[in-house]
Amino acid sequence: MPVNRREFLVVSAAAGGALVVTAGGACVPRTSTRSPRVAGRTTAPARTSSRHSLHPLLELHGDGTAVVLSVKSEMGQGILTALPMLLAEELDLDWSAVRVERERFDPALGSGGTTASISVFLNWKVYREAGALVRHLLVAAAAKAWSAAPEQCRTERGAVIHRDGRRLGYGELAAQAASMKRPRGPIPLKSPAEFRLIGRPLRRIDTPDKVSGAAGFGIDVQVPGMLVATVLRPPVHGATLATVDDRAARAVPGVEHVVRIERGVAVVARDTWSALQGRERLSVTWNEGAKARLDSAGIAEQLRRELRRPGHRVKREGDPAAALARAAKRVEATYEFPFVAHATMEPMNCTAHVEADRCTLWAPTQTPGWNRTTAARITGLPEDRIIVHRTFLGGGFGRRSQEDFVAEAVEVSRAVRRPVKVVWTRTDDLQHDFYRPTFHHRVRGGIDAAGAPLALDHRLVGPSVVAWWAGSGSDPPDKVDDISIAGAERTLYRFPHFNVETRIVETGVPVGIWRSIGNSYTTFVGETFIDELAAAAGRDPVRYRLDNLRDAPRVRAVLELAADKAGWSRPPPAGRHRGVAVFAEDEEGYSVQVAQVAEISVDGGGDARGGGDGGRGERRIRVHRVVCAIDCGIAVNPNIIAAQMEGGIAFGLSAALKERITLARGRVVEANFDSYRLLRLNEMPEVEVHIVPSQAHPGGVGEKAVSVIAPAVANAVFAATGVRLRSLPLRLA
Repeated sequence: MPVNRREFLVVSAAAGGALVVTAGGACVPRTSTRSPRVAGRTTAPARTSSRHSLHPLLELHGDGTAVVLSVKSEMGQGILTALPMLLAEELDLDWSAVRVERERFDPALGSGGTTASISVFLNWKVYREAGALVRHLLVAAAAKAWSAAPEQCRTERGAVIHRDGRRLGYGELAAQAASMKRPRGPIPLKSPAEFRLIGRPLRRIDTPDKVSGAAGFGIDVQVPGMLVATVLRPPVHGATLATVDDRAARAVPGVEHVVRIERGVAVVARDTWSALQGRERLSVTWNEGAKARLDSAGIAEQLRRELRRPGHRVKREGDPAAALARAAKRVEATYEFPFVAHATMEPMNCTAHVEADRCTLWAPTQTPGWNRTTAARITGLPEDRIIVHRTFLGGGFGRRSQEDFVAEAVEVSRAVRRPVKVVWTRTDDLQHDFYRPTFHHRVRGGIDAAGAPLALDHRLVGPSVVAWWAGSGSDPPDKVDDISIAGAERTLYRFPHFNVETRIVETGVPVGIWRSIGNSYTTFVGETFIDELAAAAGRDPVRYRLDNLRDAPRVRAVLELAADKAGWSRPPPAGRHRGVAVFAEDEEGYSVQVAQVAEISVDGGGDARGGGDGGRGERRIRVHRVVCAIDCGIAVNPNIIAAQMEGGIAFGLSAALKERITLARGRVVEANFDSYRLLRLNEMPEVEVHIVPSQAHPGGVGEKAVSVIAPAVANAVFAATGVRLRSLPLRLA
């Protein structure tokens, strides 16, 4: 019996938490051969002659329905709503008639890459210009029908209206509009004062399908004739297969193939359970190589040694060494950050069908364009014969920008000549990730006699994400990876003397993009160190920041707003303490500013149920309240922005308090959420989000709250205990 995800949860709850199996077999969610084509309030209109494509991003139907194509992947960030809002605004669509197509990937519209919180930033004009063009064509068609001048017509809620009251719906005009001549020059866009949809907290289009269980994630894909595969990967990264005895695996009922692929051995079966049981019965030996000697302590010592060596210069202003020598007070600190996993709720998966003349993919992917390239390389087919269907993503955080899970599905399908879904377990996911890099920092700073910042010297060492992308695993020592050290090259505060240098250190552990990447540790360093300088100067942390900000009125505004809403000038409740941190990014029109105030308490012990120290006797840090202020330019949809701030705070707080990947004998130790601990529901603080009104070009929001919460909490811990915590996850003995 096909049962959707929501029905499964309802039945499971009614059964007191027991797993319910129907008479027809295991209770699993299913979807059709293709993932649902349209995410919206109703199904897509039938593809008939009444469908008109007036722009690659838009179809208009005879009934007035508008189907907008999303060029970006939906992984929970709300892009299926935000991008259509831009087009609908300029086109004056009736929002209730808007549907969104998210599955079809069209390479003519770009790579489809969804990273770095830039979907709205990059498409702010693209979608609006598309809407304005189609509006122009519809008005021209109506004016022609009425033998009137276009200036006598206006648009409103899916219709063109003549000034004498005559009215034609977009569906009635679509055919004629498709034949109208395109204008040569650009169409004027609305001013913010004219916005009717942009700025409104509209409900997300994808929510009903997700609540009902109808939404199709990659793990839900079903294709006629499909097999399921699991892959046994080497326990040590880079190890190679020595021997494999698959006789016991092939004897498992349901197992049909055992296939050697680049990253290991795939067991292919008629269902997931059989594939997993077959994998358990493989007898495999590996050539583990030198990386089998890796462990976390050794990697940490390697980084400490490298931190003592001079690095490649990233930025230098003034003479920091001389300024530090004459500083009235000096502060020096070292910081250590571990590898961290992505831990997406939906483990990696991909379905592939390799045929003689084409390859079709169904993937929860952030990079469909790269998927085409990967599949073409493996199959030898031209890229225009690779078809990518994007499903919903059960979390991305950068992990689904990698190609490993796609490559595995293509390899296995090519070998068995059938459609194959490769499914990862949670252990696979945690132990074969591309982790946030481990980094060590040394910072030396000084203040003058008046307490003002004088000099800052910052050295940081760690592995390169860009090198892993390139497949080399390491870069020459004179290279700088701007992604891995993002944020280190700038400081918000007035340091007349400023130096940053870095060294790339190859550790042997795969690293990749992780939500906010380098900013997740460089912001921690910068914002806890400025707190140390404020303490050395005997100043209030908020006042010290405000007094020493560079020319940054928008940063000042978010900091003042967060402090005001948090009641910074008033004492916190008894037993609680506050800390503050700020993040700002302003490059080539991409401008975002975030400030947070965290209110915490510290107690002794903790227990396993509360998730504090798991009974190890550590003092538990409990975050009760977070006040967040953001200026991201024009707020396209305030509800989505608030949700992204809340989610980013949860994500960043989990990493700040709990998450760490450790290695022993070259192997990742953590295998599930009992050992790789995440923030629990009862540990989530109350979060308030305040959006600064702005007319600036929209920036990004998906990553921007992540990096601020850890330093805000660490600074609050200092206020509570007088102890400076300089490593993550935060621990108090």
